[in-house]
Amino acid sequence: MMKRHEVEIREGLLLMTFAVIIVAVTRGLLVVPIVVEGQSMMPALSHEDRVVVNKAGYWFSEPSTFDVVVFHATPEKDYIKRIIATPGDKLNYAHNELYLNEKKIEEPFLREHLDEIKEHTLTPDFTLEGVTGEVTVPEGYVFVLGDNRNHSLDSRAFGLVSIDDIIGKASFTFWPVSRLGFVP
Repeated sequence: MMKRHEVEIREGLLLMTFAVIIVAVTRGLLVVPIVVEGQSMMPALSHEDRVVVNKAGYWFSEPSTFDVVVFHATPEKDYIKRIIATPGDKLNYAHNELYLNEKKIEEPFLREHLDEIKEHTLTPDFTLEGVTGEVTVPEGYVFVLGDNRNHSLDSRAFGLVSIDDIIGKASFTFWPVSRLGFVP
């Protein structure tokens, strides 16, 4: 017959094992923390911000325009960028303005940048076709840009991103505490 403290130790170990399994499954399947590297997503995200990435967000829905996503850029490197165009979209920029399917679309997350630069160009003019050779974004792909357009390596340089390469949607900044909140 086991003594009471032996039972408590066994139950404690079982509880800790169960907790470790839950954390491992949650972190592996549902969410993952990442550290932002570089200035390409400023002002929404700054260098060394810690962000929670929701890996389960696209299990039942497709990525949407303006989602901030983390994706495999190379086998060794992940990038964080904003989706600007999704499958079927025509895309062009003219005079710092985004046009999707020939309709002008506001980018509220860029207001701070546009107010700062006033007389300069944040997003140089381009078309999807001029950058990728595609008239519309093909099925299974998205077009991404960094918010800090003049300092971002994005789809203008490396082309379209396969939806299969998306790890998840950046949802919440948890560090530094001064930047705590949802990703705009």
